[in-house]
Amino acid sequence: MSRARTRIRWNGDAVLKNARAGAVRGLRLGAEHLLAESRTEVPIAEGTLERSGVATVDEQNLVAGVSYDTPYAARVHEDLTARHSPGRKAKFLEDPANREAAVIGELIAAQVRRALRG
Repeated sequence: MSRARTRIRWNGDAVLKNARAGAVRGLRLGAEHLLAESRTEVPIAEGTLERSGVATVDEQNLVAGVSYDTPYAARVHEDLTARHSPGRKAKFLEDPANREAAVIGELIAAQVRRALRG
């Protein structure tokens, strides 16, 4: 009786590289999605605050962020007593982040799955 031989080829490094690339793409898409959602709620006086919004991805640490960069961004975000135009409000970043968390998670997961297929 002869013994069958099986050969296994391990592509672990390539798989990890592809998964990481997918995660970076997903983080970028998720951050851009959050930025777009928050821009629909950010208070507008002259548009400076809205234009200061930016989505960034730290590819090394797999961390994404969305921020608004004006001296008054944090104050406007936290001041629940301020009056704004209809549809515009305080917590313009926090509320969309909480509301869209599942969507953002799915955007990331979809990119990882896509990267692992190809």
